[in-house]
Amino acid sequence: MAHLAPTGKWDARYLGPVPHDASYYVKCMVGGALACGTTHAGITPLDVTKCNMQVNPGKYNGLVSGIRLIAAEEGSKGLWKGFGPTLVGYSLQGMFKYGLYEVFKDTYMNLAGEEASSKYKGAIWLAGSASAEVFADIALCPLEMTKVKIQTSPAGTFPVPMFAALREMSALKADTRYPFGSLVPLWSRQIPYTMAKFFFFEYIVEQFYNRVFTAPKDTYGKPTQLGITFASGYLAGVICAVVSHPADSLVSQMGKPSNKGKGLGQIASEVGMVSLATKGLGTRVLMIGTLTGFQWWIYDSFKTAMGLGTTGGK
Repeated sequence: MAHLAPTGKWDARYLGPVPHDASYYVKCMVGGALACGTTHAGITPLDVTKCNMQVNPGKYNGLVSGIRLIAAEEGSKGLWKGFGPTLVGYSLQGMFKYGLYEVFKDTYMNLAGEEASSKYKGAIWLAGSASAEVFADIALCPLEMTKVKIQTSPAGTFPVPMFAALREMSALKADTRYPFGSLVPLWSRQIPYTMAKFFFFEYIVEQFYNRVFTAPKDTYGKPTQLGITFASGYLAGVICAVVSHPADSLVSQMGKPSNKGKGLGQIASEVGMVSLATKGLGTRVLMIGTLTGFQWWIYDSFKTAMGLGTTGGK
């Protein structure tokens, strides 16, 4: 089947059920904002507990006991600390992550040409997702730093409301390194995570349609296609959690008052790579697997509602 632009040449932007024009990319950005903002904000209690397990493992040594301890010390409100910057930050991140992935994927496919883009599709998924995440993290970084500071500061020592916390981060920027002090560790966490998330999602979706659901993709109903989306996203998320956990632990450690002014290498050396790779990992696997599955499901549900079709497959 030929996928030709109006000029008569092969064009990756015409591979799907609808042309990938400016309207398509904008809708993908909106879908990405909905997918990431709502899911990350919805699991704030898990995130609060995970960050505290990473920063103070002696005190918070398990998910359930950690949740109970935070609730006992700070009330149920303590479990929702950082909800505002999480919602705003990850909405911005998702907007660029998903929207720009579509842009970069089409751009790289067209640069490679029809034959090479088919032969090296995995490399294009990796390059497209990595490129998108560079910009997504610039948007996320100030709010992520604020979120971590809110969540890991002892009760009463740092403002909890979002705008008050942002003002405090800015006022103390010599100490907090706000707004982009965590950008490099954030890139080191999020770029491998996103590359794994998009590569394995696209790969697993393709395997489902090649090996299990072998009829043409458009012959399956939307619930079936969205079920494949969710399953693929969940499996991809488990891999993502393992890949990105050491850097995620490092970002949390940077917010710890005793680590103020220390370099990344020094913090990593003091904490130890085994601890960085394993502390809170079980919680993060549960969190990121569920999170990623629902993100892809929300994103593809929005795309389907807009008449754009689901992501990946034949």
